[in-house]
Amino acid sequence: MDYNSEEEIRNILELREWISDEIDKRKKEIERLTQNLRILDSLVKQSSFSKASHLASSPPARTSNQQSIQETADVIPMKTPDNQIIANAHVTPDELVIIPSEEISLDVETQPFKSFFLGRIIGNMESQDSADVKNGKISQGSAISCMVNKEGSRIREILIKNYRQKERANEIISTATWSFSRMMENSKK
Repeated sequence: MDYNSEEEIRNILELREWISDEIDKRKKEIERLTQNLRILDSLVKQSSFSKASHLASSPPARTSNQQSIQETADVIPMKTPDNQIIANAHVTPDELVIIPSEEISLDVETQPFKSFFLGRIIGNMESQDSADVKNGKISQGSAISCMVNKEGSRIREILIKNYRQKERANEIISTATWSFSRMMENSKK
């Protein structure tokens, strides 16, 4: 087979570029799936705590995946001004997962969740990242994204990927804490 014509070489290079792009897409998909597994494992770990009086004499063996999650995720308790834990923030270098406490019911429709937390705080970060993508400062895959998982209208978790900066993580946690506290007050009215 003769590969000397310019068109054949161009076709070969296009095929090579397409294959390379497909490999990159698959790597990103694997990365996302791995992150989602970490989140699920973290959720299982959080919901499977038992009272010490109910534990068996020999603790179950932990898998290496559970150990790596515990070692890589920082868990930050989010507290009201009167020191009640309303949620936990699980922070890894790539994502931040906020899981409200089981005994607290936070409705996604209760203010100021949508208007302040999602609209102003997360919305501004998304706008900034969108501008940075357009200007070539960051790739589309590096832009912040936020997903709220609900059970009915009750918030089960908030998953924020690609927060990228510690300052952003701190702002997200502090404003979520404030928003959750106000939501609890507003739901009592």
